[in-house]
Amino acid sequence: MIVISATAVPDHLRGALTRWLLEVTPELYIGTVSARVRDELWSSVTACTADGMAVLAYPSNNEQGFDIRTVGKRRRKPTDFDGLTLIAFQRHSQENAKPL
Repeated sequence: MIVISATAVPDHLRGALTRWLLEVTPELYIGTVSARVRDELWSSVTACTADGMAVLAYPSNNEQGFDIRTVGKRRRKPTDFDGLTLIAFQRHSQENAKPL
């Protein structure tokens, strides 16, 4: 089973996702698809996200039992910590800081 949360994405992408997954609440998609279909859907999501953001959670053979992929601007970033995926939360001031 996979879960995709897609925020502020174009309507055509939402329609494409509903061909394969159920939209259980606005912008939250759940379904059971093959790894190939999952990767193709994620390619479509990453190509169309623009100013939005998206998160994909899917089963994996690791300690947590799942992996996470993200695209777009967000304050929460998945971070590997000794083989575990933790979520790093950036402060608002860090988000707007300009690189040197």
